[in-house]
Amino acid sequence: MSKTMKRKPIRIWVDGCFDVMHYGHANALRQAKAMGDYLVVGVHSDAEIEKHKGPTVMKEEERYAAVAACKWVDHVVPNAPYFTSLEVMDSYSCDFCVHGDDITTLCDGTDCYQAVKDAGRYRECKRTIGISTTELVGRMLLMTRDHHKRKSSIASINNEDLSTFSSSPSKQSPETKISHFLPTSRRIVQFSEGKEPNPGDKVVYVDGTFDLFHVGHIEFLKRAKALGNYLLVGVHDDQIVNAIKGSNYPLMNLHERVLSVLACRYVDEVIIGAPYSVDNNVLSQVYKVDIVAHGNTPSLPDLNDKDPYEIPKQKGIYVEIENPSAELTTAGIVDRIIKHRIRYEERQARKNEKSKLEEKLEEKLKTNLI
Repeated sequence: MSKTMKRKPIRIWVDGCFDVMHYGHANALRQAKAMGDYLVVGVHSDAEIEKHKGPTVMKEEERYAAVAACKWVDHVVPNAPYFTSLEVMDSYSCDFCVHGDDITTLCDGTDCYQAVKDAGRYRECKRTIGISTTELVGRMLLMTRDHHKRKSSIASINNEDLSTFSSSPSKQSPETKISHFLPTSRRIVQFSEGKEPNPGDKVVYVDGTFDLFHVGHIEFLKRAKALGNYLLVGVHDDQIVNAIKGSNYPLMNLHERVLSVLACRYVDEVIIGAPYSVDNNVLSQVYKVDIVAHGNTPSLPDLNDKDPYEIPKQKGIYVEIENPSAELTTAGIVDRIIKHRIRYEERQARKNEKSKLEEKLEEKLKTNLI
């Protein structure tokens, strides 16, 4: 009797900053994981990023935790070197490295992936157009502008420019405009697990804005999932968020926020554009909800001044979760940017110059290949 040879699992290496972890990062990790069986992700330290790009928005421990919460990641390597080396890949038994189809360079202009390219152990995935940390920082730097003042329909606010806001007409940059993200059903399906609760599963429902998805959100979702077997998350639409919170919120549009939530390993399903108040439709029309959870921080009243959790409280299914990361909020992340505005504006300028050099290098490489 012949023995069936067991295939050796393909191990993949991806590295990066993952500063303000967004759906573009998650999409790259999703594509990388699809190329093999086990995904190892190296995350650079604050010191390494400061040297090659400038100051980080999120601290390294926050970035490590955000990457670890992505459902396509199997192992996180903290303090990974900025220059991707074969030695580090070999130490984690990785067969090849995956990166987006754009060039990343060290501060001296060296291609970060030249060594693995030369060794034939480099693969590319498609970069997600329209999102980057640089672009998100640009949105935060321009928080003083009222990009939600114009009245828009739901269709236009989801599919078009949320604003025309910029620091000034003379300094307008494509890096600092609000998202032009166009949602597609294919992208939603790619991020969704598509699984239903099993008979007897306890369904937990939570809702929120989930703007600039961060470790505070992640820890809350982790604790909510622990209350049951299946976690259903409601994400409020842009008009509701802006009406309740005011200012320039949300910084990310509805579908950007939905993808970030779907990429979290603790989430099973999402209601896109969930009502701000938890009503009977939410509690029964998608799945029968057994528990409604909320953080142990005050919730803003609905537009009619009512408690948004009045119905689940009356039904006796409302539970409060103590979140040890509650001090980290979307507003707190924006404050980091505003307080250190000059440093981040310098980072934006450095990044723009670096991008121009990387584009020239990419063109040169393409020319040499012809």
